[in-house]
Amino acid sequence: MYEFKLPDLGEGIHEGELLKWFVNEGDTINEDESLVEVETDKAAVTIPSPRTGKIVKINGSVGDVLEVGTVLVVIDDGTGIAAEEPAAEAPAAETPEVASVAAVAPAATAARKNGPIPAAPATRRLARDLGVDLKAVPATGQGGRVTKEDVQAFLDGDGAARPPVREGRVPADFVPAGGQGPIPLLDLEPLPDFTEFGPVETEPLRSIRRKVARKMVTSMVLVPHVCHMDEADVTDLDAAMRRERERLVDTGASLSLLAFAMKAVTVCLKKFPSFNASLDPFKGELIYKKYYNLGFAADTDRGLVVPVLKEADRKNVMEISEGIRELAVGARDGSIAVEDFRGGTFTVSNIGSLGGTGLAPTINYPEVAILGMGRMQEKPVVRDGAVVIRKMLPLSLAFDHRIADGADAARFMNELVQCLSDPVTLLVKV
Repeated sequence: MYEFKLPDLGEGIHEGELLKWFVNEGDTINEDESLVEVETDKAAVTIPSPRTGKIVKINGSVGDVLEVGTVLVVIDDGTGIAAEEPAAEAPAAETPEVASVAAVAPAATAARKNGPIPAAPATRRLARDLGVDLKAVPATGQGGRVTKEDVQAFLDGDGAARPPVREGRVPADFVPAGGQGPIPLLDLEPLPDFTEFGPVETEPLRSIRRKVARKMVTSMVLVPHVCHMDEADVTDLDAAMRRERERLVDTGASLSLLAFAMKAVTVCLKKFPSFNASLDPFKGELIYKKYYNLGFAADTDRGLVVPVLKEADRKNVMEISEGIRELAVGARDGSIAVEDFRGGTFTVSNIGSLGGTGLAPTINYPEVAILGMGRMQEKPVVRDGAVVIRKMLPLSLAFDHRIADGADAARFMNELVQCLSDPVTLLVKV
């Protein structure tokens, strides 16, 4: 028998949601055949079978969230039982009936310093939500297991368990500047019973939508958003794009307005490095990134994802356009790698193809700024005292007010508008 555990799916990923099983108990599977599809905070990943054999037991149903290291399946591969990993449980007190909680907890804590932390998945999630290091929490559970009450008591600092988090109280995933400890729980008003007013239909918040919801709440709670809006006259740029598209029609290559915008963004980020940074609230430091990896919002059947185009500053507009196309296709068909969602320094959200005169986007934390692009459209504008029709592109820059002021955002946008309004200027500054 072979116990196959959920493997480490990437740096910083601790759990995955089961999306689809490709086998049932009793089925026979070959090594490297698709076993299960799991979605992390980054992407959906199909995990192949590590052995050939018969599926004896499946652990978990679609929609379950499992910790890395949890046994996924037991496979009868014709061998003996697989060697167990070191036990996660710390040794229990010899006489728990007479040992005091105060005596057991320090011993259990010491025993866990250099080994796995015995705690249920729900307890681990609560600790992460509250910014608590499980290694520092005195355990009162059987066998030295850390419980939810232990985590909450540790956070209170008074050694006494406080009531469990009730429904309607949501932990905020953030420690404020200065490292003074987690902010208090957000006390939310419970929802009414909507069935009192009429029929309803419920659907679990799963998959990418659940992760987007969590990330957006984190960003909005943590980051003081400010949004600066402007318009770029892209008449000349649009004409140049049309000429290039005609020239490239036989090559199959594409050229998009988003590609020009992302190229212009790299110019602006080099001139205004505060917008290509992250704020470390624990150390009170700004981290200026000397690389330019631009994410872009992609609408897929499973929700919004943000693929990241690496080293955008080293690519020409054609290479950026092709990179966007490849990443977008991969995001929509699920073939994109987890690595392609990591390492972003700035994000661009383009809703122009869907419509809308503008937007106030949410910052993709831990980045500090995001550019929103609306729909390019013809508008009457005044040029040299005369009203003319020009193609205008609405732009909005949402930024973290802790790292920049309105004047900084205005200068950034002035530079961006200039780059997009004059293709020649953009090419000169690249």
